[in-house]
Amino acid sequence: MLEFKVEAEDCKARAGVAKLRGKKFRTPVFLPVATLASVRALDFRDLREMGIEIIMANTFHLHLKPGEDLIKKFGGLHKFMKFDGVIATDSGGFQVFSLGFGMEHGIGKIADNIFLERMRNVSKKGEKWIEVDDDGITFRNPLDGSIMRLTAKKSMEIQAKLGSDIVFAFDECTSPLSDKEYTAKALERTHRWILECLESYDKSQAIFGIVQGGEYRDLRTKSAKFISSLELDGYGIGGSLGKSKADMLNILDWVIPLLDENKPRHLLGIGAIEDIFNCVEKGIDMFDCVSPTRWARRGHLYVSPNAGGNVENKFRIHIKNSQFRESELPIDESCDCFVCKNYTRAYLHHLFNANELTYFRLSAYHNVYFMINLMREIRKAIEGNYFKELKREWLGY
Repeated sequence: MLEFKVEAEDCKARAGVAKLRGKKFRTPVFLPVATLASVRALDFRDLREMGIEIIMANTFHLHLKPGEDLIKKFGGLHKFMKFDGVIATDSGGFQVFSLGFGMEHGIGKIADNIFLERMRNVSKKGEKWIEVDDDGITFRNPLDGSIMRLTAKKSMEIQAKLGSDIVFAFDECTSPLSDKEYTAKALERTHRWILECLESYDKSQAIFGIVQGGEYRDLRTKSAKFISSLELDGYGIGGSLGKSKADMLNILDWVIPLLDENKPRHLLGIGAIEDIFNCVEKGIDMFDCVSPTRWARRGHLYVSPNAGGNVENKFRIHIKNSQFRESELPIDESCDCFVCKNYTRAYLHHLFNANELTYFRLSAYHNVYFMINLMREIRKAIEGNYFKELKREWLGY
């Protein structure tokens, strides 16, 4: 279903092209997230203008609102949202985690040291809204409190009705605080569920399986070998990525050599610029994250090293700050997006502090464009065999 070809390599970093359903996308690639069939504050003309080839939509949230049957009535996601590129849909597994361990532990995919220190004296952060069993999950609808059920087969049925090009197999995403015993049980469920997905998914779609196993090397190795043995179009690496960024990179070192090198590798839910460089260097081809539009809404705008961006400030400025009140500079002088070509930091500062709706579109446009353009630069560097030099220019190491 999906054809993938690696066209250039620079050590383990690689540039490729994937083709399916008469469409294609080039890698390495960042997938803007269209949670509810919309990349926040942007429309299909913006996505087309930026040259975006692939996006990620959210199975769980679209199931709740407006519902897959309505979207199917309108011809599927492509026609519903007027996007003619490649659309991937996740399985709903991460949202299960968010309503379960994410709420109970108050944590994301990676636990930092500050969080771990705080957790030594706190055993529970909140109430779980889900219950997991070997056949699927029962959860409370966050919109109206009703009880709902999601299984591997149901996830595939929803994604088939959504009409996405790439579907992800249903999995259980564990917390960085899940112990090995529970992580092992979740891994067995994930492996059992992917077999159910392979039996029930729409064969006109491409399917990615997800490697799980938390921070435990033997479980990650077991999962990578099992997932690689199946007839899949690509691989996701998901779940808890450990208690630090170093743990995440170690997990990639364990997993990537065990996966078929002729298929794309997608690191789920990761989008920090430092992480993208480090993970591309390990051999990751695809990323997705809500961070560009989420940070934009909060006033954080991406800037390159040429505009003062660095690892310490996470390549962001906070446009709310008074230092930008009279700045005649664009957000980033080296960025050629229409926002940077036409507007000053002073104008964005004014819009943000005035809570003007125009701010949300302009900031989202810049941040998404910035990420898409960065991936183009990375791909060009791999093709030109100077990826490490580009990484050093950005990260300083």
